[in-house]
Amino acid sequence: MEKKLYTILIYSENVVGILNQITAVFTRLQVNIESLNVSPSGIPNVHKYTVTIFSDAVQVDKIVKQIEKKVDVIKADFYLDAEIFTSEVALFKLSAPKVMNVPEISRLIRHSAARMLEVNETYITVHVCTSSNAIVELYKGLAKHKCVLQYTRSGRVAITRDKAERVSLFLKEQKNAQLMFMEEGINNSEE
Repeated sequence: MEKKLYTILIYSENVVGILNQITAVFTRLQVNIESLNVSPSGIPNVHKYTVTIFSDAVQVDKIVKQIEKKVDVIKADFYLDAEIFTSEVALFKLSAPKVMNVPEISRLIRHSAARMLEVNETYITVHVCTSSNAIVELYKGLAKHKCVLQYTRSGRVAITRDKAERVSLFLKEQKNAQLMFMEEGINNSEE
Protein backbone atom coordinates (compact mmCIF):
# COMPACT_ATOMS: atom_id res chain seq x y z
CA MET A 1 0.00 0.00 0.00
CA GLU A 2 1.05 3.56 -0.67
CA LYS A 3 2.24 5.58 2.31
CA LYS A 4 0.68 9.00 2.81
CA LEU A 5 0.99 11.71 5.45
CA TYR A 6 -1.72 11.20 8.07
CA THR A 7 -2.59 13.49 10.94
CA ILE A 8 -3.87 11.72 14.03
CA LEU A 9 -5.88 13.76 16.54
CA ILE A 10 -6.01 12.24 20.00
CA TYR A 11 -7.97 13.58 22.97
CA SER A 12 -7.22 12.46 26.50
CA GLU A 13 -7.69 13.39 30.09
CA ASN A 14 -4.85 15.52 31.42
CA VAL A 15 -2.96 12.82 33.34
CA VAL A 16 0.71 12.07 33.91
CA GLY A 17 2.15 9.36 31.66
CA ILE A 18 -0.41 9.36 28.86
CA LEU A 19 2.06 10.78 26.33
CA ASN A 20 4.37 7.86 27.05
CA GLN A 21 1.52 5.40 26.55
CA ILE A 22 0.58 6.99 23.23
CA THR A 23 4.11 7.10 21.84
CA ALA A 24 4.66 3.48 22.95
CA VAL A 25 2.02 2.41 20.42
CA PHE A 26 4.09 3.93 17.60
CA THR A 27 7.28 2.37 18.96
CA ARG A 28 5.72 -1.11 19.20
CA LEU A 29 4.50 -0.89 15.60
CA GLN A 30 7.82 0.64 14.46
CA VAL A 31 6.22 3.76 13.02
CA ASN A 32 8.21 6.99 13.07
CA ILE A 33 6.45 10.11 14.32
CA GLU A 34 7.09 13.03 11.95
CA SER A 35 5.70 15.71 14.29
CA LEU A 36 3.99 15.83 17.67
CA ASN A 37 2.15 18.69 19.32
CA VAL A 38 0.40 18.52 22.69
CA SER A 39 -1.76 21.26 24.15
CA PRO A 40 -4.97 21.85 26.07
CA SER A 41 -8.04 21.54 23.84
CA GLY A 42 -11.15 23.68 23.84
CA ILE A 43 -12.76 21.15 26.20
CA PRO A 44 -11.99 21.66 29.92
CA ASN A 45 -9.50 19.12 31.36
CA VAL A 46 -8.95 17.51 27.94
CA HIS A 47 -5.65 17.63 26.08
CA LYS A 48 -5.22 17.34 22.32
CA TYR A 49 -2.33 15.48 20.71
CA THR A 50 -1.64 16.16 17.05
CA VAL A 51 0.63 13.49 15.58
CA THR A 52 1.76 13.19 11.96
CA ILE A 53 3.08 9.99 10.43
CA PHE A 54 3.76 8.53 7.00
CA SER A 55 1.73 5.34 6.82
CA ASP A 56 -0.87 3.42 4.89
CA ALA A 57 -4.59 3.37 5.73
CA VAL A 58 -4.55 -0.11 7.27
CA GLN A 59 -1.67 0.65 9.62
CA VAL A 60 -2.95 4.08 10.70
CA ASP A 61 -6.34 2.54 11.47
CA LYS A 62 -4.62 -0.11 13.61
CA ILE A 63 -2.63 2.58 15.45
CA VAL A 64 -5.74 4.64 16.22
CA LYS A 65 -7.61 1.59 17.51
CA GLN A 66 -4.73 0.68 19.82
CA ILE A 67 -4.48 4.25 21.11
CA GLU A 68 -8.21 4.34 21.84
CA LYS A 69 -7.81 1.27 24.07
CA LYS A 70 -5.75 3.34 26.52
CA VAL A 71 -7.79 4.08 29.65
CA ASP A 72 -7.26 7.84 29.69
CA VAL A 73 -7.75 8.35 25.94
CA ILE A 74 -11.18 9.75 25.14
CA LYS A 75 -11.10 9.63 21.33
CA ALA A 76 -8.64 9.28 18.46
CA ASP A 77 -9.17 9.76 14.72
CA PHE A 78 -6.97 10.08 11.66
CA TYR A 79 -7.19 12.44 8.71
CA LEU A 80 -5.63 13.19 5.36
CA ASP A 81 -4.69 16.81 4.62
CA ALA A 82 -7.87 17.44 2.57
CA GLU A 83 -9.98 16.74 5.69
CA ILE A 84 -8.32 19.25 8.03
CA PHE A 85 -6.90 22.75 8.32
CA THR A 86 -3.26 22.77 9.46
CA SER A 87 -0.56 25.20 10.42
CA GLU A 88 2.97 25.29 11.83
CA VAL A 89 5.20 27.97 13.27
CA ALA A 90 8.85 28.44 12.36
CA LEU A 91 11.57 30.68 13.74
CA PHE A 92 14.67 31.62 11.78
CA LYS A 93 17.73 33.46 13.04
CA LEU A 94 19.43 34.94 9.99
CA SER A 95 22.76 36.67 9.50
CA ALA A 96 21.94 40.40 9.44
CA PRO A 97 24.87 41.36 7.17
CA LYS A 98 23.83 38.77 4.56
CA VAL A 99 20.17 39.80 4.69
CA MET A 100 21.14 43.48 4.28
CA ASN A 101 23.47 42.76 1.35
CA VAL A 102 21.32 40.29 -0.61
CA PRO A 103 17.92 41.76 -1.64
CA GLU A 104 16.64 38.30 -2.68
CA ILE A 105 16.64 37.21 1.00
CA SER A 106 14.35 40.09 1.99
CA ARG A 107 12.04 39.24 -0.91
CA LEU A 108 11.83 35.62 0.26
CA ILE A 109 10.88 36.77 3.75
CA ARG A 110 8.23 39.21 2.49
CA HIS A 111 6.70 36.71 0.06
CA SER A 112 6.35 34.11 2.82
CA ALA A 113 4.28 36.54 4.95
CA ALA A 114 6.88 36.20 7.69
CA ARG A 115 7.51 38.95 10.17
CA MET A 116 10.71 40.14 11.74
CA LEU A 117 10.72 39.88 15.52
CA GLU A 118 14.15 41.38 16.17
CA VAL A 119 16.73 43.12 14.06
CA ASN A 120 20.23 43.97 15.23
CA GLU A 121 23.65 44.25 13.63
CA THR A 122 24.40 40.54 14.11
CA TYR A 123 21.16 38.72 13.35
CA ILE A 124 17.53 39.04 12.35
CA THR A 125 14.89 36.83 13.95
CA VAL A 126 12.04 35.90 11.61
CA HIS A 127 8.70 34.30 12.56
CA VAL A 128 6.31 32.62 10.12
CA CYS A 129 3.05 30.78 10.65
CA THR A 130 1.97 28.80 7.60
CA SER A 131 1.81 25.31 6.09
CA SER A 132 4.58 22.73 6.50
CA ASN A 133 5.40 22.87 2.80
CA ALA A 134 5.70 26.67 2.79
CA ILE A 135 8.05 26.56 5.77
CA VAL A 136 10.24 23.95 4.08
CA GLU A 137 10.33 26.03 0.88
CA LEU A 138 11.29 29.16 2.82
CA TYR A 139 14.05 27.27 4.61
CA LYS A 140 15.41 25.91 1.32
CA GLY A 141 15.40 29.41 -0.20
CA LEU A 142 17.18 30.93 2.79
CA ALA A 143 19.65 28.05 3.11
CA LYS A 144 20.61 28.55 -0.53
CA HIS A 145 21.94 31.98 0.49
CA LYS A 146 23.82 30.52 3.50
CA CYS A 147 22.24 33.05 5.85
CA VAL A 148 20.49 30.72 8.35
CA LEU A 149 22.16 30.77 11.77
CA GLN A 150 19.39 28.88 13.58
CA TYR A 151 16.11 27.30 12.54
CA THR A 152 13.31 25.53 14.36
CA ARG A 153 9.69 24.73 13.71
CA SER A 154 6.77 23.52 15.75
CA GLY A 155 4.76 20.40 15.26
CA ARG A 156 1.60 20.61 13.24
CA VAL A 157 -1.60 21.91 14.76
CA ALA A 158 -4.86 20.94 13.12
CA ILE A 159 -8.60 21.34 13.26
CA THR A 160 -11.11 19.36 11.25
CA ARG A 161 -13.20 20.73 8.42
CA ASP A 162 -16.27 19.25 10.14
CA LYS A 163 -18.72 21.63 11.82
CA ALA A 164 -17.86 20.08 15.20
CA GLU A 165 -14.94 17.91 16.21
CA ARG A 166 -15.70 14.22 16.44
CA VAL A 167 -14.63 14.19 20.08
CA SER A 168 -17.36 16.71 20.94
CA LEU A 169 -19.98 14.53 19.26
CA PHE A 170 -18.57 11.46 21.01
CA LEU A 171 -18.69 13.15 24.42
CA LYS A 172 -22.27 14.29 23.79
CA GLU A 173 -23.28 10.72 22.89
CA GLN A 174 -21.56 9.41 26.03
CA LYS A 175 -23.36 11.95 28.19
CA ASN A 176 -26.73 11.09 26.63
CA ALA A 177 -26.08 7.36 27.14
CA GLN A 178 -25.14 8.00 30.77
CA LEU A 179 -28.33 10.04 31.34
CA MET A 180 -30.46 7.28 29.78
CA PHE A 181 -28.73 4.69 31.98
CA MET A 182 -29.36 6.79 35.08
CA GLU A 183 -33.03 7.32 34.11
CA GLU A 184 -33.48 3.56 33.61
CA GLY A 185 -31.97 2.96 37.05
CA ILE A 186 -34.32 5.47 38.65
CA ASN A 187 -37.35 4.02 36.83
CA ASN A 188 -36.40 0.46 37.84
CA SER A 189 -35.96 1.44 41.49
CA GLU A 190 -39.41 3.08 41.57
CA GLU A 191 -41.13 -0.15 40.50
